[in-house]
Amino acid sequence: MAEVEQKARQARHNTLLHAAARVGLVSYGVVHLVIGWIALRIAWSGGGDASSTGALREIADKPFGEALLWVAAAGLAALVVWQALTALWGHQSESDDRRRVVKRLAAAGRAIVYAALAGSAIRTAAGSSGSGGGDSTDEGITARLLAVPSGRILVALVGAAIIAVAVSHVRRGVTDGFTHDLVAGATTGRSGSGVLAVGRIGYVGKGVAIAVVGALFGWAAISYDPDKAGGLDDALKTVREQPYGPVLLTLVAIGLASFGLFAFAWARYARSR
Repeated sequence: MAEVEQKARQARHNTLLHAAARVGLVSYGVVHLVIGWIALRIAWSGGGDASSTGALREIADKPFGEALLWVAAAGLAALVVWQALTALWGHQSESDDRRRVVKRLAAAGRAIVYAALAGSAIRTAAGSSGSGGGDSTDEGITARLLAVPSGRILVALVGAAIIAVAVSHVRRGVTDGFTHDLVAGATTGRSGSGVLAVGRIGYVGKGVAIAVVGALFGWAAISYDPDKAGGLDDALKTVREQPYGPVLLTLVAIGLASFGLFAFAWARYARSR
């Protein structure tokens, strides 16, 4: 067991793995930039699919788009491996056991997100993404959950978990917690100020968008209606329907795009643990 752990730690610091993971972070940033652009279109014209699948389809439609998606999928797969290894054996220098566990769970959560996005990139590149977005899938899952005993409680718990993730994002943005993922010195100087700015705006903006997704799941549980649930695209369109919706959605779009820019900085200054 000790030998396996030692090899896993060595793998986490492998130069090739980190180079591929940086490609994955850049790809992650591009997806958020595209989602931000689609959100801006939704804000002022009402059209577009702002789910991650919709963003990937937009990329696929561009010249060399499918090839770029295959590269992105490979990079995201490397991110999955990196974060999975971090979840199992990372943060050894953390003296607080509780904080170490929390950080490892966060890494596990990121691995799941990256794996889902990598799978979507592969399906889109292969031309099998279909016409439906992620929101219809969310509604199907919600319908199945509502059909089981205590289904409303399960859907409410899903909504609460999503809102907890949203709060974590906002907290990281407000407290500069995202700087823990960066090497020392990444946030100093003139360029460091830019990294801090896009990190703060990006995490808060993305947190707000995720919170609306969680609220939709909560509303589905209360109303006992799976159609009330939805993913990011439904959430952004719900924001647009509110008073001053286009303005609010524009701010969220700026936040999502800022998160994309931060992912570029993260790729450059990613800390190896």
